[in-house]
Amino acid sequence: MTPMPTLRAAAEIPVSRRSAPPTWVVVALACAGQFLVVLDVSVVNTALPSMRADLGLSAPGLQWVVNAYTIAFAGFMLLGGRAGDLYGRKRMFLIGLALFTLASLAGGLAQEGWQLLAARAVQGLGAAVLAPSTLTILTSAVPEGAARARAIATWTAVGGGGGAAGGLVGGVLVDGLSWRWVLLINVPIGAVVLAGALLWLVESRAGGGRRIDLPGALLVTAGLATLAYGIVQTEAEGWTSAETLVPLAAGAALIGLFLLVEARTKAPLMPLKLFRLRSVSSANVAMFLCGSAMFCMWFFMTLYAQNVLGYSPLDAGLALVPSSLAVILGSKLAPRLMPVVGARNVAVLGALVAAAGFGWQSTMTADGAYLTAIMFPGILMMLGAGLSATPLAALATSGAEPGEAGLVSGLINTSRTMGGAIGLSVMSTIAAARSGGGGSPEALTEGYALVFRTGGGVLLGGVVLMLVWLPRGVAGRG
Repeated sequence: MTPMPTLRAAAEIPVSRRSAPPTWVVVALACAGQFLVVLDVSVVNTALPSMRADLGLSAPGLQWVVNAYTIAFAGFMLLGGRAGDLYGRKRMFLIGLALFTLASLAGGLAQEGWQLLAARAVQGLGAAVLAPSTLTILTSAVPEGAARARAIATWTAVGGGGGAAGGLVGGVLVDGLSWRWVLLINVPIGAVVLAGALLWLVESRAGGGRRIDLPGALLVTAGLATLAYGIVQTEAEGWTSAETLVPLAAGAALIGLFLLVEARTKAPLMPLKLFRLRSVSSANVAMFLCGSAMFCMWFFMTLYAQNVLGYSPLDAGLALVPSSLAVILGSKLAPRLMPVVGARNVAVLGALVAAAGFGWQSTMTADGAYLTAIMFPGILMMLGAGLSATPLAALATSGAEPGEAGLVSGLINTSRTMGGAIGLSVMSTIAAARSGGGGSPEALTEGYALVFRTGGGVLLGGVVLMLVWLPRGVAGRG
């Protein structure tokens, strides 16, 4: 779930007279912050079974270890970018990283499940403040041209590497130390980066006097979390119980109130007028659908490897390395294919490749072999994910005005992350319903297999949507 580069068109206003630090130092600090944010999306996956055993987490509680982070991250990401513009990128970088580091310490020391979940939510908030500042700090420090292109490429590669390394790093730490170190490892790294940022980063902010839309951020985050909670409740209470219907209705009401606030406020977090553009609305819906399926892959593949096939955390991390590399390969291939066959066709191709991988994975058995039950289907799923993300981001930004490019880039990231959070809640409920509460390898496998069949169906639905709705070209308003 590597965030796409976010472009800023507003004039930069330096607010510090200190001499500029060496460019490589700024690039290194920005990339270190980005690496931590992306790493923590995936690093906990291999630690989930150990967390459950140590803290007595339920199956729904286990998915909230992931969702507490992603929902807070998605809900406050646009707010974090705007705060950096208004109050200074260095200041938001420091605040976000400090919050992220302290929450990592609290999570690593958690003695109860609720303490871990609370720490993960605060981590997500810190990541949402930190992540937008990493790229804007980098682009402010590096002159436009080839040097900036290389710096952005490094930032993108580090982000992709963070996502790819998550499973392996988590496996090494859990096997060698304990699950707590997948969070505690952030503390010394965060402290070093904080010290470097205090010493070497120079403050800057964008011009303009727009206000910050805190009510919008709170409403969309609360609405998303309440919806996810309602979906999770169906596992134990069913779809018609008050315990399910009340949070679902409350979540829908909060999202509706968010849309009303965005339509009326002078400085909305998410300007609804942008969704009148075909390219923006279609690409965001497509990214939401793709994210809802693809984000679940890491969660359920890790559980399948450890709970069914008996892999250790390290073995599970190693098993997913080929698929981690495949998503990087797909991301690198997409820009080369787009000028030849078109952005829409590359996005469709990526979704089809991923759907084929999901279909293959849905044939899993309780005694599956590594090559056919994990490696090859995993490569297809993540190769498709890498192929589809870049053209969807390009299509989303193609219809917007230059001054709106940064906001639209933030929207596409938010759509993918929100899709992943809602998708994980739905897929976890599907898996639990199919397994019938059974903990045997056969019962678990049936639940996981249905998840991948459902994910494949969602992706095929996304293919139809892309063919009908996405603009044919990269440019133009469609």
